[in-house]
Amino acid sequence: MVEKVAQFFIANNFSWVDVIDIILVSFIIYQLFLLIRGTRAMQMALGIIFIILVYYLSEQVAFRTVHWLFRNFLTYLVIAIIVLFQSEIRRALASFGRNPFIRFFYPLKEFRDIVDVIVLAITTLSSKSIGSIIVMEKETGLKNYIEAGITIDAQVSYDLILSIFNPSSPLHDGAVIIKENRIAAASCFLPLTLNPLLSHQLGSRHRAAIGITEETDAVAIVVSEETGSISYAYRGEIKRDLSPAKLTKEIYRLFEIEERTEAKFWGNKSKKM
Repeated sequence: MVEKVAQFFIANNFSWVDVIDIILVSFIIYQLFLLIRGTRAMQMALGIIFIILVYYLSEQVAFRTVHWLFRNFLTYLVIAIIVLFQSEIRRALASFGRNPFIRFFYPLKEFRDIVDVIVLAITTLSSKSIGSIIVMEKETGLKNYIEAGITIDAQVSYDLILSIFNPSSPLHDGAVIIKENRIAAASCFLPLTLNPLLSHQLGSRHRAAIGITEETDAVAIVVSEETGSISYAYRGEIKRDLSPAKLTKEIYRLFEIEERTEAKFWGNKSKKM
């Protein structure tokens, strides 16, 4: 068996360059499937693959009419892919342009302190069932959404977050965006997800949180106005009914920051509240 494989490679003039080329193409295809796995884009991708297979099958068995029909359809396939997969294409291009070493430049102590403040504020908002959404920027910039909101550019603080989301505040509608460890803007409006598979129980805040994470790699934290439950969205997926400790752990994980070791951290915070 090994000899036959070797003879095949020799007969077809395969070199190490060809092997590396195949590995790279396989890796790219694998990453693309990972990118669209679990989304509606996956179903559309399978549909497009099916159409291409039918096209080549009709050519082999001489189904001239079917072949003519699919040949004309495939002429417009590239345009159809751009239209259908525009959000996935934007996310893929942003993913390729990210700096994989950016996390090593985080001021870790400052970041941990900011996470503590955010989670403490979210816990207070949750206890009072005040609807809110906080978006934490990662590598993909959120400049477009920041400029569409009310610029603040202030240090992240517990009192400021509560003031922004106070129902009597003119800024309570929309999202707060945190960029480079500062509150960049408030009252920011985010794109709503169009995913038809989501539960009808999810309101506009949760759909906005999912929508921004479909477009970017940001982390969106949501407090439900109806139930006060805490959720977060990332990569177009949402996790609901989180405790403060679980939310903190998830934020550290998503930002690839080592988790705190203080076992009584939340106990101390709750006493201060």
